[in-house]
Amino acid sequence: MAIGPSRSGLRLDLRQSQSLVMTPQLRQAIKLLQSSNLEVAAFVEEELERNPLLERDERPEPAMEDSRRADVLPVLDSRDSAAAAAADSMPTEAAAPLDADWSNVHDEGTPFSSSLGAGGRSDFADDLSTIEDLAGREPTLREHLSEQIRLGFREPREQLIASAMLAMLEPSGRLVVDVAAMAARLGCAVAVVEGVRLRLQRLDPTGMFAADLAECLGAQLAEKNRLDPAMQALLHNLPLLARRDYRGLQACCGVDAEGLAEMIAEIKRLDPKPGAGFDVMPARPIQPDVLMRAAPDGGWILELDPETLPRVLINQGFAARCLLRTTDKDHKAFVAEKLQTANWLVKSLEQRANTILKVAADIVQRQDAFFRHGVEFLKPLILREVAETVEMHESTVSRVTANKYIATPRGVLELKFFFTTAISGTAGGESVSAAAVRHRIKAMVDAETAATVLSDDAIVLRLREEGVDIARRTVAKYRDALRIPSSVQRKREKEGKAATAWA
Repeated sequence: MAIGPSRSGLRLDLRQSQSLVMTPQLRQAIKLLQSSNLEVAAFVEEELERNPLLERDERPEPAMEDSRRADVLPVLDSRDSAAAAAADSMPTEAAAPLDADWSNVHDEGTPFSSSLGAGGRSDFADDLSTIEDLAGREPTLREHLSEQIRLGFREPREQLIASAMLAMLEPSGRLVVDVAAMAARLGCAVAVVEGVRLRLQRLDPTGMFAADLAECLGAQLAEKNRLDPAMQALLHNLPLLARRDYRGLQACCGVDAEGLAEMIAEIKRLDPKPGAGFDVMPARPIQPDVLMRAAPDGGWILELDPETLPRVLINQGFAARCLLRTTDKDHKAFVAEKLQTANWLVKSLEQRANTILKVAADIVQRQDAFFRHGVEFLKPLILREVAETVEMHESTVSRVTANKYIATPRGVLELKFFFTTAISGTAGGESVSAAAVRHRIKAMVDAETAATVLSDDAIVLRLREEGVDIARRTVAKYRDALRIPSSVQRKREKEGKAATAWA
């Protein structure tokens, strides 16, 4: 409604418009939907600390409910039949509305128990951790090198130069710096700065503070007493090694094929970036959200992993007592807000579980041939196809499949793995998944010999004979993605291996 001036005076207008409002509860539901199971568990832990009405459900794991399990039949012929099967085996969104009355609440507070859980202390001290829970922190790369500099350089001038170089060290271990400019800035001779840099290369890990790859590998070879003239010549001609020009390397190094093969094997055992793996964070374990196993009738059974499902309860009895025993409006508003937040969290977790299972069931139905026969039978799939079947928006399906994993008979795979682009078939044939084509290209290359190396054009002809309409540039792109060298480089490599085996 708006009031504005007019020729005759004030005027009253009524206007109607639509707008989308992102409530905090809706943002929370979207965030939970696209988060991984570890992120959801961390979020629930924070809510348990903030909300006094939420409690962890520590009751024994109940039997798997129908909403946590789906019996997936083999892929059906028509989309209507697939949709009907998914509707019969999976709960619909209408069957689990956000304003439903949920049963995972309790009225009585949890009684006090004197038993101590993991990390508890019998003396009721504030520190709940035990000595077994404490782990020493590993030193960082700079801390490790700084300690060696303090012990290895006695003169204060050398320690200052070494500390300045440590400050400019790259994470990979390289030191790209102009020694002359650094010497002028520090007010000392160039020979002194260069001498400190060469001494730094002998610290652990060996090869740090090198200007380039050849110098890094040379320092490691010198540490092993393997830096002979032939190896120095090989380090000076690393571009030939990258091109797999073994005949040119034999001429430069003055060795035969067998000697060159031993030198290359020695190079491969070195670390080209000695500082890259020092501060690497430990890999986060992958916990599948969905478990998949074969059914006795030939189909598949899907269920959510109970280990990754956060289980919380709402203490309705405690909330009721708080509302009855207080007359302060602020206290009542606080309890009402926390109760509403707790209800929305429980409903959001339930909605997230049902949505993940619903989308996973449709994916398994569509990719049944992959699970039975292998990656060559992986079908092309896009988000829109799954969204139409499960009656959701594409963005919702995208959030569901992000950071979600399924444990299948062929390994633990991300749900995003099953969405691949389609490559048209020849003469109007059936489309083929891009992942299946990459697998076929790799199989062709692995079967090559020195006399039967396939060029990109030859791979295109073979794929077209198999019914795949693909361009040469697409084959080259897939080959680069698989880190397969060109046909010229592969031929040189196989000829070098054949000559070594013959020798």
